[in-house]
Amino acid sequence: MNFLERLSLAFAAGCFGGLLNSLVLWLFGAIGINQFLGVQLAPALTPAFLYPRLVWGGLWGFLFLLSWRSNKIISPGLIYSLGPTLVQLFLVFPYKLNKGFLGLQLGLLTPLLAVIFNAVWGLGTAWWLYLAKHRRY
Repeated sequence: MNFLERLSLAFAAGCFGGLLNSLVLWLFGAIGINQFLGVQLAPALTPAFLYPRLVWGGLWGFLFLLSWRSNKIISPGLIYSLGPTLVQLFLVFPYKLNKGFLGLQLGLLTPLLAVIFNAVWGLGTAWWLYLAKHRRY
């Protein structure tokens, strides 16, 4: 597989991870898990919500090029999910959304949920790449 194919696959896998992340975040909000935990995150499932999350998920998917030869799913998925988590907690929540340090204005468990939701992205991305690299056709 050449570099352009790897690049395309990493982006597509990251988009898939972004879709999973978005659906889990939406579902947690829709069924009230976030609210039960005291976190005010309940986005509507709209194109305006999904589109940037898919694109950013794809861009973050390029991290997986660092461990392209690895056949592991869990460790790279969890390790690389720390990148978007740190950006979300230290840049997006406080500066873009004005929700305070670590997004604590949304609720005290916001950082924990950010870790969980971004882990969904990382594991979903790693799973997609694993399946794509081991395809049989």
